[in-house]
Amino acid sequence: MSNADLRRLDREIRVTTKKLEAVRRGELWPLNGRERRAMARAVTGGAYRVVRGRSTGRAEERIESTESAAETRLTAELSALHGERQRIVTETARTKAAKKSSGWW
Repeated sequence: MSNADLRRLDREIRVTTKKLEAVRRGELWPLNGRERRAMARAVTGGAYRVVRGRSTGRAEERIESTESAAETRLTAELSALHGERQRIVTETARTKAAKKSSGWW
């Protein structure tokens, strides 16, 4: 594997880390389409219930569960990227060691 692969993975890791931090701050931009729709439904339902003078407990739970699902998804993505990076580094080191050991001596 080349250094370009490592740079690409490092960039993806940085982007995913930024997304995870943004989700933890409550921002909506890192959410995927399904999560955005769920969030919009929960907010709309909660606003409707506020206008009617009712409790928003269920809507708040939906918002929290959607945020939690997004955080879980991004954490899994991040750990997969780290694992892939480690695999590439190990493979490169193994190739380098094999090439060195099969040298002149």
